[in-house]
Amino acid sequence: MIIVIQCQDQVGLVAAISGLLAKERLNIISMREHVDKDQNRFFMRLNIEQQTDGTLHQMLKAILPAEAIITINPKANKKIIVLVTKEYHCLADILIRNYFGTLGATVQCVIGNHSTLKDICERFDIPFFPILYHKTGKEEFERETAEIINKFNPDYIVLAKFMRILSPTFVEQFATKIINIHHSFLPAFIGANPYRQAFERGVKLIGATAHFVNNDLDEGPIIAQQIIPVNHSLTALDMMRAGKEIETSVLAKALRLVIEDRVLVYQNKTVVFD
Repeated sequence: MIIVIQCQDQVGLVAAISGLLAKERLNIISMREHVDKDQNRFFMRLNIEQQTDGTLHQMLKAILPAEAIITINPKANKKIIVLVTKEYHCLADILIRNYFGTLGATVQCVIGNHSTLKDICERFDIPFFPILYHKTGKEEFERETAEIINKFNPDYIVLAKFMRILSPTFVEQFATKIINIHHSFLPAFIGANPYRQAFERGVKLIGATAHFVNNDLDEGPIIAQQIIPVNHSLTALDMMRAGKEIETSVLAKALRLVIEDRVLVYQNKTVVFD
């Protein structure tokens, strides 16, 4: 069982929490904590050996500051829905991990604004819903997509190279649930064609960023990032090919972190207990 806590910091929080768990005869397997001194904010992730009922939440509330955010999650597979356009590399990695049971979550379905990736989903027996953006328009696409998402009620929505900007209304419905992989080491080269931008700038490093989606383009709370060196001998196409490998790796890492409840969001930043 995983317990995640964030609240205003004060003296004695660790002692109070661990004391309560000991009193309830709940064994702590691991405990990580962090204090943001600038914000006076306390963050904690605990892995508890036993399962417990809903009373623990109330007991923790009683000993923590009134505004404390407490999440208690059983060690059960979470559910995800994947949104795609035409690029296959991130989706293929997710489907393979899902097939072999190493994803840590269950892919419920894939929604595509093109039909390009329908075949690979069918090969893995994953439902594919084509909602063709160029035929429906943005409003209708988002309405139909939200209906499917609400039907399955996933824990997270993964934008696996989904190449459309979602409206603030849509994002607000699924706040801190939408995870995007961006083909750039943010905040550099936001928006379209980042590898062309990087090539023209003559950079010596390229990377990828996985982040939660908010209403500021490519500026949501960052979960994971990775970079690799490049040099003058690489073309823009070479950079793009190398970048796809990083995108797959970074998205896989970000999904592992959120699925294991290792990411806490506060304001526009994250605390990641890797």
